[in-house]
Amino acid sequence: MPDSPFPMSNRSGLLRTTLNSSMAPQNLSHSLLILEQSNAAQEDRSLMEDTGDDLDRGKGRVDVLFPQFFDVLQAQGGGQEAFELIQSLTHVCRGVVEQLELEIERGMGGEQGARQRQAMLTWLRQEIYTWRLLHALFYDRILLQTDTQADDEMQDGPTLGGSEKEVIQQLYTINATLREYQLVVDWLEACYDQGEQQNPLHCHDRMMAWENTLFQLDNLQGAAFGKGHEIVSRLDPDAPVREKRPLHALDEEDNLRLSRAIFASIRSGHVDDGLKLCKHYGQTWRAAILEGWRLHEDPNFEQNVSGVHEKLPIEGNPRRDIWKRCAWMLADSKNYDEYSRATAGVFSGHLSSLKTLLHSNWHDLLWAHLKVQIDIRVESEIRGCCLKRYQPMPDEYWNGKMTMEQIFDELNVAKDASVRDFAQGQLGIIQRHLILDTCGELLQHMVRWVEKDAGQQSPHQLRFMAHIVLFLRQIGRVEQERQAEKIIAAYVEALIARGEPQLIAYYAASLSNTLQVKLYSRFLEQVEQKRQRELALDAALQAGLDVEQITRITVENIRLAHHAHGEFGEPLSGEISAADQRKISALEWLIHLPEQRGELLWQANAMIRTYLACSKMECMRQTFRMVPGDIVQQIVNLYSSVDNIPPREECCLKEYLCYKVYLSGVDSFVEWNRLQQNRPKKPQTANTASSQDNFTERMASERKEQAHRSEVVRWEQKVKEQAKQTIETLYNVLMFPDKGWLVDPFIAKQPENAVQLNWDHRLLQMEKLRSICIPEIALLLNEVMFKSGDFAGCVRLADEISSENRQLYKVYTKHKLAELLAKIADASLELLNSKLDPWGYPITI
Repeated sequence: MPDSPFPMSNRSGLLRTTLNSSMAPQNLSHSLLILEQSNAAQEDRSLMEDTGDDLDRGKGRVDVLFPQFFDVLQAQGGGQEAFELIQSLTHVCRGVVEQLELEIERGMGGEQGARQRQAMLTWLRQEIYTWRLLHALFYDRILLQTDTQADDEMQDGPTLGGSEKEVIQQLYTINATLREYQLVVDWLEACYDQGEQQNPLHCHDRMMAWENTLFQLDNLQGAAFGKGHEIVSRLDPDAPVREKRPLHALDEEDNLRLSRAIFASIRSGHVDDGLKLCKHYGQTWRAAILEGWRLHEDPNFEQNVSGVHEKLPIEGNPRRDIWKRCAWMLADSKNYDEYSRATAGVFSGHLSSLKTLLHSNWHDLLWAHLKVQIDIRVESEIRGCCLKRYQPMPDEYWNGKMTMEQIFDELNVAKDASVRDFAQGQLGIIQRHLILDTCGELLQHMVRWVEKDAGQQSPHQLRFMAHIVLFLRQIGRVEQERQAEKIIAAYVEALIARGEPQLIAYYAASLSNTLQVKLYSRFLEQVEQKRQRELALDAALQAGLDVEQITRITVENIRLAHHAHGEFGEPLSGEISAADQRKISALEWLIHLPEQRGELLWQANAMIRTYLACSKMECMRQTFRMVPGDIVQQIVNLYSSVDNIPPREECCLKEYLCYKVYLSGVDSFVEWNRLQQNRPKKPQTANTASSQDNFTERMASERKEQAHRSEVVRWEQKVKEQAKQTIETLYNVLMFPDKGWLVDPFIAKQPENAVQLNWDHRLLQMEKLRSICIPEIALLLNEVMFKSGDFAGCVRLADEISSENRQLYKVYTKHKLAELLAKIADASLELLNSKLDPWGYPITI
């Protein structure tokens, strides 16, 4: 198809093949002329260097449409700018098409690369044509029909007695349906691709018609051209039909070639070019015949009295009805070639002659049907409004009237398989529903493609459909918002696979809040690098997404994800697995916004509970380090005072402090245990059996022993100090204030969204952790005191456990309580061995 954008006619010149050529062919969608100018500006583009094999075979060139479409949408506003948006999208596609054509011309990617680029070109050209159709139709439906609505209400109907030209001008003004028919015809003509029918003609300055036949008639011997072939005996235009004899073989071939070229000019909407061809090749009578369809008007009847009294030329054919009847007979005759019959059929409404020639292409058949329908409606209007007697047309002519729906139904069951395939394919369905203005059904088809054929839809098909939906939504033609969101969501999922945050955020913003959160959180789950995470959050903020909700869902999805055993490989002992590291690093999503400090604590505490229950202390420490050290002060500042902190945040703060105390106690015990097990080793002394030992060696040995004794004293002091610190930190866990360790402070009522927060499950987890951790802490505390010689402290530990103030004994099972009492009993025996009573007091008699 031709690359230039198709010209749209205005209301005074819509029917370019019905109104006279003297009328200025102006533009209904005049703004498309800007598109044509901008296409020319693409000549200044930069050329891609030839990279030899070109592995992506043009894919990267086409993929630039994703960010370019995004840039176009960002730059446009509302109202009439929606149509400027379509122009810009077409312009962007046009630039990519030119780049691909250049790469094919340069032979990039070899034969296979050329095939892939050609497939991309085919799709992009059809996309461009569809954008043009969308612009033309809805520009008329939204803007022009709205502007003329008031005028239409004031008009009673067409004026009787006017000229043919005036009647049809008024018909196009008030008849939106006919105007749309003509818009589709203009679009089909502008998008016409001659393909294999392209007809190169001999290029001479001037040619004489049928010169070979003339030469043979002048030279009756005809030796040079084959003697014995009968040809016409006269050279008038009707001679071949009247005498039923052919022209010279070369002239027959030239005649057919010329007929094909004339019809191609008419099919592409360039009737005047066809006339020029006729004149150029010496067949002026054929040019005169092609002038017979023009509507008649005598401007001399409308001259003002004050005007110049000068006779103006008459326009059109005053005997157009006779000409049309003859053209119908020519199209219906079998004595002419199919191109001549089809040419006559275009202007006389003869559908059969057009279908015979254009049977293998959906667009050609649609053009043929619409040309006939326009012709019938125009002829009917002329004969109904002009005060003149017309030659009757055959009944077959009038019986050919069809609605647009009937036309498409016929195309759906066409004999040619290629026509049926296109009619039932995506592009055919989209173009059909755009023409019929059945946007609801179009969205239903798109949803069906997205849902049932999700894996078969390319990202560019989804891009195309999503932007059609966005345009229809902007002009108010979307009836079911849910259907529109499904299509846009499918495109967002395709963008997620590409990983471009700005695009994903922008298109996700056009969805409902639920889908926004679902899709963008799915995208964030795939982002691992810190810098990329920052860019993704910035893009979401710029697009106006609910970042707090999205990041919360993202962290929860990652935290609650279950990974198969060994999916990320088994970590070494004491190390963090890849799966756990991914969960912990997900907390970075909640650090970006200060308003999410409460959510950060909530998610971090949830992770710590899980890791603590699984005895993953290193994971617990790493999670704790993800929380800012001044988190308490930040939350207090966020809510202005402690009294204003919401219940959830208040409980989270205490839980966080509980884990902080717990980690401090465990780490202190680990350090004490390390020191306690690393007593300085006594230096080795050599055997001194001989009485003649070297004095120097004895002195060195004594110095080593003295240094060892000093080191042991320092070690004992360190162990003593560390034991004191460890006992204090472990007691901090057992004696945690405000109702105890991992017990929520008093709150008037549970949070409003307690069900969504799974609040009861959290309380159950905390109670379970108390039953696990408090007995362990008590055993560690007993061990430190026992090995430090504080046996009385071990006995006092029993008092703390059994105290009704904190009721720590309630978290014990019988087995664990028996284990602790056995340890304390050992301490009591040591006290008895030390001449003290079982509680550590001196025995008094």
